[in-house]
Amino acid sequence: MAFRIDREDPATPEVIALLEDGDAYGASLYPAESNHFLPLDALRADNVHFVVARDEQNAAVGTGAIALADDGAEAWAELKRMWVVPEARGKGLSKAILGDLEVRARGAGFALLRLETGIANHEALALYERTGFIRRGPFGDYREDPLSVFMEKRLD
Repeated sequence: MAFRIDREDPATPEVIALLEDGDAYGASLYPAESNHFLPLDALRADNVHFVVARDEQNAAVGTGAIALADDGAEAWAELKRMWVVPEARGKGLSKAILGDLEVRARGAGFALLRLETGIANHEALALYERTGFIRRGPFGDYREDPLSVFMEKRLD
């Protein structure tokens, strides 16, 4: 499957449908208080780079974002809204989206990428571990949650 990844506005009907599919999947695995989705309006903020992967027919088949954060002591980019439609999985698309977002984070001057995901997201956890992420404790506004896994990766 050939695909392209570009920065796009998430507020289009096709992309909103993808985001809703990802939300529904998360809601099927975890209670609301353990889902930390970045809402649509936040995905359009200046500090967020939101990308969409499209296939040969120009259909949206995956999403991902980084939110650039700086708490004064340390700056990082947080990986958000990674989602690939089931029929496009197993073709390296998640890894490609992640790689694209890492390049964007480095290009924005950020050398640290962090994420929160759930303990039942086995495919995501395997991807993150394969690509160099290590487990850590909560960061930013996150609190300990037995259903969450926190990870980070140095980009330099």
